[in-house]
Parts: sequence; structure tokens; C-alpha cells
Amino acid sequence: MTSLSIKWPLGTMSFLLSSLLILLTVSTRSWGQSSETTSPKASDGTPFPWNKMRLPEHIIPRHYDLMIHANLTTLTFKGTTAIEITASQRTSAIILHSNHLQISKATLKKGAGERQSEEPLRVLEYPPHEQIALLAPEPLVVGLPYTIVIEYAGKLSESFHGFYKSTYRTKEGEVRILASTQFEPVAARMAFPCFDEPAFKASFLIKIRREPRHLAISNMPLVKSVTVAEGLIEDHFDVTVKMSTYLVAFIISDFKSVSKMTKSGVKVSVYAVPDKINQADYALDAAVTLLEFYEDYFSIPYPLPKQDLAAIPDFQAGAMENWGLTTYRESSLLFDAEKSSASSKLGITLTVSHELAHQWFGNLVTMEWWNDLWLNEGFAKFMEFVSVSVTHPELKVEDYFFGKCFDAMEVDALNSSHPVSTPVENPAQIREMFDDVSYEKGACILNMLRDYLSAEAFKRGIVQYLQKYSYKNTKNEDLWNSMASICPTDGTERMDGFCSRGQPSSSSSHWRQEGLDVKTMMNTWTLQKGFPLITVTVRGRNVHMRQEHYLKGADTTETGYLWHVPLTFITSKSNSAHKFLLKTKTDVLILPEEVEWIKFNVGMNGYYIVHYEDDGWDSLTGLLQGTHTAISSNDRASLINSAFQLVSNGKLSIEKALDLTLYLKHETEIMPVFQGMNELIPMYKLMEKREMNEVETQFKAFLIRLLRDLIDKQTWTDEGSVSQRMLRSQLLLLACVRKYQPCVQRAEGYFRDWKEANGNLRLPNDVTLAVFAVGAQTPEGWDFLYKKYQSSLSSTEKEQIEFALCTSQNEEKLRWLLDQSFKGDIIKTQEFPGILRAVGRNPVGYPLAWQFLRENWNKLVEKFDLGSPSIAYMVMGTTNQFSTRARLEEVKGFFSSLKENGSQLRCVQQTIETIEENIRWMDKNFDKIRLWLQNEKLELL
Repeated sequence: MTSLSIKWPLGTMSFLLSSLLILLTVSTRSWGQSSETTSPKASDGTPFPWNKMRLPEHIIPRHYDLMIHANLTTLTFKGTTAIEITASQRTSAIILHSNHLQISKATLKKGAGERQSEEPLRVLEYPPHEQIALLAPEPLVVGLPYTIVIEYAGKLSESFHGFYKSTYRTKEGEVRILASTQFEPVAARMAFPCFDEPAFKASFLIKIRREPRHLAISNMPLVKSVTVAEGLIEDHFDVTVKMSTYLVAFIISDFKSVSKMTKSGVKVSVYAVPDKINQADYALDAAVTLLEFYEDYFSIPYPLPKQDLAAIPDFQAGAMENWGLTTYRESSLLFDAEKSSASSKLGITLTVSHELAHQWFGNLVTMEWWNDLWLNEGFAKFMEFVSVSVTHPELKVEDYFFGKCFDAMEVDALNSSHPVSTPVENPAQIREMFDDVSYEKGACILNMLRDYLSAEAFKRGIVQYLQKYSYKNTKNEDLWNSMASICPTDGTERMDGFCSRGQPSSSSSHWRQEGLDVKTMMNTWTLQKGFPLITVTVRGRNVHMRQEHYLKGADTTETGYLWHVPLTFITSKSNSAHKFLLKTKTDVLILPEEVEWIKFNVGMNGYYIVHYEDDGWDSLTGLLQGTHTAISSNDRASLINSAFQLVSNGKLSIEKALDLTLYLKHETEIMPVFQGMNELIPMYKLMEKREMNEVETQFKAFLIRLLRDLIDKQTWTDEGSVSQRMLRSQLLLLACVRKYQPCVQRAEGYFRDWKEANGNLRLPNDVTLAVFAVGAQTPEGWDFLYKKYQSSLSSTEKEQIEFALCTSQNEEKLRWLLDQSFKGDIIKTQEFPGILRAVGRNPVGYPLAWQFLRENWNKLVEKFDLGSPSIAYMVMGTTNQFSTRARLEEVKGFFSSLKENGSQLRCVQQTIETIEENIRWMDKNFDKIRLWLQNEKLELL
């Protein structure tokens, strides 16, 4: 699943704050319902025969025959599920999942073929665990084939999971209804009774009943359609491969489609509402190219005859990897050549590559349980980078990959973070796993491992893993065992389960000579939370290194964690990367000669940060201010990131970190500029929350002065590479929102012309965000934008308008916007988390957003699910820039009052920890910033 980093403009109230933003995560705490009840009672009061949250392992499902009949008028559905099972021990109770389904009949068929006997099963329900028990008159015989047949009914879900209702408006304004599924992680049980855990893999034969005016699609191709009654057709789909329940999918709609074949004969189709099918071509071409890439890279053919990509009008996440029928938000799949932005093209390509990578990582080989979700998501996130850098080199995806690592570190630096692999049990804990640690950190440590082993050795390891575990389930260690049997391609050979070198390696390949134990090394990155801070002290030719667990805040206690850190470094005398594996708390390496500067973590390939003691930071600041291009743009971005991380834990002064950013006056590359904005903008956002107007105004003016040369160089066009275009869009937005007059005047002119042409004038896509944000500052402009929103068919344009509406300084309009988007009539409810967060970043709107979250908490949880990334996104988005004790007490008071309906959420712990850190940081650094601004030497550079 692509967890949605709400794909909004990377603007002053969104991406530019990404370092303080989407912190979504999990732990193993007691929740309202304890996971094991001593003697649970079924809903009819009789004892329920199973007391654990996890299902027993002695009933094994082999195959499902599933018939679903949905009525899109009454918004209900009926179904029959026949599940072929065997028992590995004698039992008369069959425990499986069912949630909000009314079961009318259950029977047990014994044996196979014609001689099947049939007997009724008694049904007990235990809603706290979303389980049912089917009680047989006598125990099941071990090894015999049985079939359980369950007839049931349900209502189409009003949320975004299970078998749910979605709607769209045609160009003519008619509202049409469709029904779609979203089962990951625990919602297949809302559509049919099943063994809803990833390790219970089975094959599925699906039949869908529908009206003739509708179209049904599912994981497999249609085999035949049968008329079962007047006005009722039953579609029979081919039987699936062996797979987990969360990957089952079916959609009943009036979608249209476009198709192409891959070189190996897989039919690829994109489905969308009829009015938008003309926006499907880009994703279709990308999907064909990416599917062909993966078949080649993994050396395993895609096992199904077709791959459908469907754009669903209502969708909570970014996308979902259902095998053979991937589903997407419209904005994650549909590309309008006229109006879509450069960032939209990048986002669609990455999302499609993510879901198609899952067809191997996740679908073919699946984690055994949700504690190892990162085996699915970290890999798919990492493969976005591997695949798109080859298939779409013009997108320069390497420019953005490492920003993901900074995002992950922002949450991983908190004490409330969690290891990549973490025990989870109940549905809310499982949903909390879909966070930056599973996705982004997972991807970053895989990238580090690839850099360590070499790209070729890494690829051999993952191909071996996929081939060995096809159609099976895996744990963390299965991956490392596959990797451990692969040696780097530099003269190493296998000995006793390790890769070891026959000859001492050259100084430029400084991984230590002893064995390469991948499993032990990677366990340090997946089984403990956080990441290391490496402190470097240079004494002549000797480089002393010390590692410790990095935590935000100066008063943190030593955790004693140790990592196996594959260090890389360059120096003033050598720009080829040297390597050194640090496995102990301290170590020393000896350089061939003394150097003026040393820079660790080359290209930001490692998941760690570095502190340079003595005059180390001064040397690097001097290097940046003299010849910043002596090191790569990723290295420059990582220095900016590390400097401000080190301010947080007291290792570096705020003055030195700010001095380092002054070189940005001469910077032109996207990663360091964005990273500078990511560090500096939150500083004035914290001041806004304390109403420190004078210094806040000075700081905003400093930021514009720092970037003014680059802002002035931007053309108001769509020229250049994707990186140049995204940089232009962000810089012009920042300049206009900060009221830099040359920008504001130009944007006002564009907006006036656009409005006079009734919105039919084509604006350059890269400047639209800035133009709309300026236009939204007047009541008439705001109203006109909202009117255009209602008729727009472009996802990019709608997102740009949404963002602009959220920048209004008019409280009434912001309040109305929150109400409307939550209602979901014109602005869909799926947009609400992004709108709430954008209003929460607005200096006028943040009290309204926080109030709205509190007043509507129960409804939000009902719609978006306790523990979901959307809930975490809203909690963090409305509160994590607070910087006063009064607000901290409000946040603590509200969430503790929720009891089991939210007080235990990890995002709540994270936001409280973040606010405490904001307060401490401001108390310590505010006066220093004020004095630094008075003496700032920018004009001398």
C-alpha cells in the first residue's frame, strides 16, 4: 500500500515542513480490549471457545469459492462463502474472522466430490476480536477435506475500508455510485467471513452478481458471464494463485478502460470514471514499462495474465497492491497533460512502481505477520528508487529518495519511535505500522545495505529470497539468511556462513577484513529503534569515531544501543568513497595523510548522522561558503540536516547551524535548497505559535534575502527538468506567501487575467500554486477558486486550489472549508486530513484546526479508523508545531480523556514529545536567534 504523504504541493505549509510532519507509528501497549480474555462470552452470552486475538493454527484454509451480490441502490450486499479446509488436530470449533456481517446459515460438508455429507454448524460471534466460531456436532478428523459454507449479508461500508461505497459526479452533475474494496490490513472480514491473517494463504474463485449497466472487475480475468435472472448477471472470474486475504479485490462500477500488452504478454489496463479516462495514458505506459523492468530485475515472470490499475474516486491511502487489480487515488494515477504538475508526474510514476513492486514483494512473498510489514513496504518504497531511476531517468528520482531518510529520522529520533520490526496484535496496532519507520526507514536501510554489499550482490540476494519463498510467508531473518549467502563482488568468498576476504582490501575499500555477517549487522537496524550519531574527532592522520543512540533533547539517557555502521567518507585529498565498518562503540582509522576536511556518509547512503568535533564543522562551513560544489548536492543536504539535528541535542550551537545555511545564497540544487527550507521554515512556525512577531518577521525576511537571488532567477514558465520545475514551484510559492513584492505583483497579474478569462486561460503549471495562493487572499478570489474547484476534472488543479483556499487569513472561510470537506459533498472527505493539516499550519487557522479535531474526534475515528495513518497525520498536523506549555497541557488533557479511543496512540506520544522538545528548543535558542539576526553577515557573502 502506498501510505499517503498527502500528495499536496510541497508548499510553505506542507512539504517545506515535512521534517516536522507525517509522524505515523506504533507499539505494543495495552489497548481498551485486552488481547486475551480468560473466558470470553459470545454475543448471545454463551462461552466463546477461543480467547486469543490471533486465530488458532490448526485449521488451514486451502480455497475459497466466493459469490458476492451487491445492490448499489439499497447499498447492501449478500454473499456466500465456501471455504475448503483441513484440520491438523481434532477440534469441533472452527474460528475465523467476520466483522459487521449478518450470518444467516452455516453448514459443514465432509469429504470431496459426490459423496459429501452436509450438516449444520452453530454460529457464535465475538465482536471484540472480530471473530466467529462455527461449532460442529462432532470433532473434525485430522487430514480430511471439509468445506464450510456460510451465507451472510452486510451493508456497504461508509468508511474507506472493507467493501465500501464510492461516488462521483459526472460533467453534467449526476451523482453515480460504485462499490470497491480495500482489505489491507484487516478488512477482508468486512466483505466475507475468512481466515484474515496474511499467513493463511489460499486460492480464490470469485463470482460477482451485478446489473447489466455495471462492470465488475477482480484480481483475475473474466471467464464467463451468466444471466441468473432478468436484469441480473453473474460474472465468473478465473481462480487466483495462492495468496493472502488482504489482497483480494473486486469493483462494481461503470468505469471505462484503456489497455496495452507487455512484451511477455501480460494485459495491462487502466480503469477510471468515463469523464477522466483520457487521463489514463501516462500511467498505462508507465505500468507497462515498470512491469517489464521488474520481470527482468527479479528474474521471475509476473504470474497473472493481467494487471489492472483502477482510479477510485474515494480512497484513503495513496494506492493498494491487490494482486492483479491495483487500486489508486485518482490523483495517484491520472495525469492531465494540460494541467498536471511536474511533482504529479513524479508522484504517479513512483506510486505505480511501488504497487507493481508489491506484486513480488508482498504478494508473491508475504510477511508472516504484520510485525514485519516493512518486508513489504520498505522493499516497495526502496524499489521505487531502483526501478524509476532506470525506467524514467529524466525524473531524477535520486534527487528525492534521501529526503525520505530525513523524514524517517525526524520521527525515529523520538523516544516514542519503534523498531522496524515490532510486535503488534490488535487491528489499531497493526494499522499504526503503516508509518514512516516501516516505509521510509525500511527503504533507507535497504539502500544502505545495497551500498555495502554492492548493487549486484544485493540483487542476487533478493532474487534468491523471492525464488526460495514464492507463494510463502517470511520473517525478518529469512531475508538476512538469503542475503548472507551472497558475497560482494570484490574478491570475497563464503566461509562458515560469512563472506570473508582472502586478501586484505585496499584502503579505498575499508569494510573491515573480518567476516561479513549480514544478519547480525541488519538486526542492529531492524530490532532496535532509532539510529546512531557518529562523533568524529580528527587528530593529525588519526580519525577517532564514537557511536551513540541519537535522541532529540539534551537530557536524554544513554540507551546502550550499538549498531554495525557501514561508514563511508571522502576528504579534501580524496573524492573517492572510503569505507569502514564500525561495530564497536569507538574505533580509530588512520588516513594516509593529513587532510583539511573530512565528510562522512557519502551521498547520504547511510542511515546515521555525523558530528564533527573541534573545528570540523568550521572546516565544512568554510568549504560550503568557498566551493560548495566540491561535494555532491546530497552531501550538502545531509550537512544541513545533521547540523540542525545536532542543535536539538546540544552538540552544536544554533549560531553555527545558521552560519552554515548562509552558503545557500549560492545554491541552485533542489535537495539542499529544500533541506534548508525544511530546517528554517519550522523555526518561524514555532515563533508564530508564541506570537513573537518582531523576531518572526525578521526571520521571514532573512529567509527571503537568503534565497532572493535564486527566486529572482526563476522564469514563470514550465521549462527545465522535473527537479528544476519542482524547485521553481516551491520557491515562487514561498516568495508569494512571504509577500515578496516582485512575486506577489506578478502573481496578482496572472490571477486577474485567469479570473477574467473565467478560468479558461492556461497558466504555466509550475506557477499555478503561487498564483492561486495570492488570488485566495481576497474574498472574491477565494470564492472564484472554490467555484472553479467544483467543475475541475484535474486532480492537480483541485489540489492546488484546496491548498490555496487553506492559506486564507479569513477565519470564517477556513471554518467553512473544514466543515465542507468533512461533510464530503463537493470536497471529498478523503481530502479532509490534508485540509485540516494545511489549516493547522496557517497562523490564523491553527486554533480552528485543533478545535475541529477535538470536537469531531469520534466521527473522525469512525471514518478513518483508530491507528490509521490518516488519524496520525491529523493529530500531528494540528498539534506538533505548538511551542507553549499552555498548548502542551491542552493536548495532554484532551488525549488522556479519550481513554481507549485514542489515548494510547503512538502519534499522541509522538506529538507530546515533539511539543515538549519545541518548548525546550525555543526556550534555549530564541534569544540566540534574535541576536544572530542582528549580526547576520549575509550581505558579505
